[in-house]
Amino acid sequence: MIPITVVDVSDAEPLVREVLRSGAIAQGPMVRRFESTFAEISGTRHAVAVNNGTTALVAALQVLDLRPGDEVVTSPFTFVATLNAILEAGATVRFADIRDDDFALDPDRVAEVVGPRTRVLMPVHLYGQTADMGKLAPLAAEHGLHVVEDAAQAVGATFEGRPAGSFGLGCFSLYATKNVTTAEGGVITCDDDEVADRLRVLRNQGMRARYQYEVAGHNYRMTDLHAAVGIPQLERLERITAARRRNAERLGAGLAGTPGLRVPPVLPGREHVWHQYTVLIGPHAMLSRDELAAQLTERGIGNGIYYPKVVFDYDCYREHPLVPEASPAGVPVAAAVAEQALSLPVHPALSESDVDFVVETVRELLGA
Repeated sequence: MIPITVVDVSDAEPLVREVLRSGAIAQGPMVRRFESTFAEISGTRHAVAVNNGTTALVAALQVLDLRPGDEVVTSPFTFVATLNAILEAGATVRFADIRDDDFALDPDRVAEVVGPRTRVLMPVHLYGQTADMGKLAPLAAEHGLHVVEDAAQAVGATFEGRPAGSFGLGCFSLYATKNVTTAEGGVITCDDDEVADRLRVLRNQGMRARYQYEVAGHNYRMTDLHAAVGIPQLERLERITAARRRNAERLGAGLAGTPGLRVPPVLPGREHVWHQYTVLIGPHAMLSRDELAAQLTERGIGNGIYYPKVVFDYDCYREHPLVPEASPAGVPVAAAVAEQALSLPVHPALSESDVDFVVETVRELLGA
């Protein structure tokens, strides 16, 4: 079986042993080391480690002091954590449609959705490529909006040389399947000293010093054990990304011209880190997306459908008071992509023969 993802944390063992031998395994010096390295990668003054990527989104919204009725504009094509974080912050969600080349917010559609109660623009950098921040960031500035980047899948990605997570408050996930993992973990990046300070207090039960409470906080802390798992990967991130790019290039070259299949482009000015390699299986393909996925699984090729529906198209959200007027018909590009998107293996553990087998199998199944 060629899996859709492979987790390699073997080089973390020395640092993990160091933490275990220290006897101090909660948040401490290893977390600070992790944060310092992550801030360098993200090109920001601060990186605040937390216990998962959803927490990163929640905390980023909490420090913006949103009030009832404030709105957050985001993508309808994303993992549910994006939506859940906004709801936990008590904000109203507004969805703008996406483009089908970068799978991210369409700036023109965002401009149509932004209204007098909009406070935050939350673009989602999906699959390892940033949204069009060249248009979205100025649009946010024009309307006086905070930018909170859902960069869960985009560590190391850039837009015109500027790293994901450096356009406002950047929120990253370090879940087990991400390009960099701590098993569970998250990071918030920013350049604002005051905001970073508030985030650090918030994650520590609202304490600046022991039993000195400044706000009603939470336990959002990352442990030194988790940080020790992630540090070696940050140090070899360039090699991880280079391997993913080589595999993506080989996939793209081999799959180009396959009937009914569209390979994902790398758009000008963007550096893609290929968290996922996601193709679109169009309506005229020999097999539907779901049929192709099943056939690939039978032949030993792991694959993933990320995501089968637009994020709000579930019973628990249809009547939610903070998700008003959300309909798949209102986001037709996202709805179509959700029916066509299929992710193929692109991780660094693939051999050239693995990639060639994926290409040959997909082409055979689609009649190339």
